[in-house]
Parts: sequence; C-alpha cells; structure tokens
Amino acid sequence: MATNSTPRTVVLLSGGMDSAVVLAIARAEGFEAHALSVRYGQRHSAELDAARRVAGRLGAASHRIVDVDLRAIGGSALTDEIAVPEAPTDGIPVTYVPARNTIMLALALGHAEVLGARAIHVGVNAVDYSGYPDCRPAFVEAFERLANLATKAAVEGASMGIHAPLIDLTKADIVRRGLELGVDFADTVSCYQADAEGRACGRCDACRLRAAGFAAAGVADPTRYVA
Repeated sequence: MATNSTPRTVVLLSGGMDSAVVLAIARAEGFEAHALSVRYGQRHSAELDAARRVAGRLGAASHRIVDVDLRAIGGSALTDEIAVPEAPTDGIPVTYVPARNTIMLALALGHAEVLGARAIHVGVNAVDYSGYPDCRPAFVEAFERLANLATKAAVEGASMGIHAPLIDLTKADIVRRGLELGVDFADTVSCYQADAEGRACGRCDACRLRAAGFAAAGVADPTRYVA
C-alpha cells in the first residue's frame, strides 16, 4: 500500500508488451503507478482491453482511459483509411501516427500534475522499433525540458522526470526483463490490426518485431494469432 512518502508516476499504458514491462519496472522501482491509456481512434479496442488486464495484473494504483480522436486529422494507417503494410518498408512507415507520443505525453503530464506525481514512465524504444521519430532519446529529453518549463508544479520547484527505461533495449531484452518482473505477455496485444478477440495478424510490423523478440530471447511466444 502506498504511503505519503511513496513517489508517484504516470505510466502510459497502451496494452502492448513494452508498456506492460514499463509498468512492471515502475512498480519494481517503488513508484505508486497510475496507468493512463488513450483511445485515440486506433483501428481496434483490443489493446485497451489488454491495458485493463495489465493494469489490474501488475498492480496499478489507478487506470484511466482518455479519449482523443486522432481520426479527425488522420494521416496514419492506424487512424485513417490507409492499409497497414504487411511487408517491411523503407523510411518511416505509414503506421506512424502524427504527434501521437507528444499528445499522449502531454496528457500524462497533465494527469501527473493533478496527482502530484513527479515522474512519467513511457515505453518508447530506439533499438527494435519502426523508425518513429518520437521514439528517440532526443525526443524524450526535449519533452522533459518542456515539462519543466510548462507546468505550475515545475515552476514552483517540483521538477518532472520522463523515464524511458526501454529506450536502449532490444525486443529480446524487453522480453527477458518482463519475465523477470512477472509480466504475463499473453495479457498484452501489440498487433496493429488485431481482431475483436485480440488475436494478432502475424504480418504487420508490430507482429514481426514482437515475434522476433521472443525468438531472440529463446522464449515461447504466447501471442494468439488469427488462424
């Protein structure tokens, strides 16, 4: 049970494997972890169902889902009528959602300020990822600077830290760390186009990276795939 001296953090929880591991890390570090998920107009709700499972399983102090309709601006295969690619592509793929991590971190920042939390945990990764520009260390560092300029809490002396514990890890490293911390990866959904039951397509970039991570870690893949 948290006490008044227990530090608080807001954990951005998508329902995927990376954010589940980040929640487990935050809890292991002694934080009272408040999970925040975003219904942003993504193709399916299975990942939000997964986020609820993960938050409960890993002992989040609270779990909130915020609605922001990014379909209103589109521009991504996840929020627009654009096909999800099922083969590797050059450059930044069309599954990149414009400003998504910036928006989600801003929401987490507001939630953290209301809670009196001085940390945000986010599962961005710059090694085994799809080349998204908002998953790089420079982005995390820039947002932390912004957080400490833009909030009442920071101006009054309560600085904010943005924690990205997976930033330099491979997917295999993430799998191993999660298993050490008791993450049940069967609870998570990573697929960009999972069905209503949370079963993965096995072909999109997210599925390929996830499967490769389990294979490299020498661990059986618990993902449920569409037959």
